[in-house]
Amino acid sequence: MSETPVIQLRAARIFQRENLVLNLVDLTVSKGEFIYLIGRTGTGKSSLMRTLYGDLPLREGEGHCCGFDLRKLRRGQVPYLRRKIGIVFQDFQLLGDRPVNENLLFVMKATGWTDRKRMDQRVAEVLEKVGLSTKGYKMPHELSGGEQQRVSIARALVNDPELILADEPTGNLDPETTGGILDLLYSISQSGSCVLMATHDYTHMKKLNARVVRCHDGKLLEERITS
Repeated sequence: MSETPVIQLRAARIFQRENLVLNLVDLTVSKGEFIYLIGRTGTGKSSLMRTLYGDLPLREGEGHCCGFDLRKLRRGQVPYLRRKIGIVFQDFQLLGDRPVNENLLFVMKATGWTDRKRMDQRVAEVLEKVGLSTKGYKMPHELSGGEQQRVSIARALVNDPELILADEPTGNLDPETTGGILDLLYSISQSGSCVLMATHDYTHMKKLNARVVRCHDGKLLEERITS
């Protein structure tokens, strides 16, 4: 029995304001897939991701993400869509005035959690998953760049999302740290959440068995990376 795809786009046209960025996009992503989204700066990677999490409207074509029809998505539905999506940014976007635990609790409160005991339990679970079980009381500035990115991944995991969108998550990290973050994201995909990762870093691709799609000349193209 086939499962409903987490992402399904058919003949979708992605706009940034009035500019057509990607034309006639066809993309199907299933549960547990890990996909690299590659392409030069300005070719549409971030615009595609913003469309998937409801920040840019899908005006033409068909699109579904995490059970939501992107063509019919109303403003009031966007928070519910985003509860099913975890977003990881290049620059971490942690709240610098509070410790790691409170960074995660802030997101949970904003997405409807109310039971403090369950919230604390979930924080402990996701911090353990990203290898930071002893760092919950640290302030972000006390952590390395790699550790801060692991916190942002933990934050993305708190709602047990169907989809992780990682936008250049290793862009500010050294090569050794990058390898650890990629391994972590890949292991998350193996646990059932699909991961779509935009990246410029092609050097690590060959070590993971992953699909690759490229934004190029206004199109989204499937590629094969050979080792």
